[in-house]
Amino acid sequence: MEAGFEKPHHGATMDVLLSNDDGIRAPGLRALERALAQVADCWVVAPEREQSAGSHALSLHRPLRARRAGERRWSVSGSPADCIYMGLRHFLPRTPDLVVCGVNRGANLSLDVYYSGTVAAAREAAMWGLPALSVSLHVRDWTTPAQDHHWATAEHYALRVVRDLLERGLPPELLLNLNVPDLPLPRVRGLRAARLGRRHWERRCEARRDIKGRPYYWIGGNHMGFDPIERSDGPSVERDFATLTPLQLDHTAEGLLEELGSWPCLAEPGAGHSLENQ
Repeated sequence: MEAGFEKPHHGATMDVLLSNDDGIRAPGLRALERALAQVADCWVVAPEREQSAGSHALSLHRPLRARRAGERRWSVSGSPADCIYMGLRHFLPRTPDLVVCGVNRGANLSLDVYYSGTVAAAREAAMWGLPALSVSLHVRDWTTPAQDHHWATAEHYALRVVRDLLERGLPPELLLNLNVPDLPLPRVRGLRAARLGRRHWERRCEARRDIKGRPYYWIGGNHMGFDPIERSDGPSVERDFATLTPLQLDHTAEGLLEELGSWPCLAEPGAGHSLENQ
């Protein structure tokens, strides 16, 4: 079914497109479906396997395959951004009122939003002109089985934010990023608006050899802490607050834009334009 791009119907029931980067079987995605089914018809288009830290890749050089995974549910062989693209252009019969991505197993705080497939899926929706929200659970103990995290806490805050989003909307080219502590609901100190913070990771590249003696590498490292920036997302979540951060598509550094005009490289004529013709 090739979807025409109709306007949202704004009837008694609204439509929400859901996706993630943890894959179609992830418990966080099921949690999001449970929560948002209270206010909307949920359509799910999610990767067939985990795509964490895949950022905003689109599969432009290979074909995609999709499989039906239930009523109004599909899995796709591509990235989270692919899933939003296909959901909007192919699977949904009309434009959804909202796109929500998550609940990610693991926080998406600070500059991690540039690596996150979950945030990228929401960003893709914002690029299509739709209000969008990414939702993540700040896991502290990674030895806990995925199904045993406090998904109900994330459900609670996601539903609260979605209700306001459906009522108030968002300005163009913006999206929201929600991070929730992995705690029982009574232990969360509330929801606060927060700016992106600055997070520090070990930057390791570990060389190993396989059974045939050929080298391979692991990159990454442990979380080293957050800068103590007032009202920023990371320190707030570590103090047991849920945080909501507005993100924008336009990354232009306005403060430097005018100054660039005085750089000598911008004052030179183009290669095909001589000084005599200025």
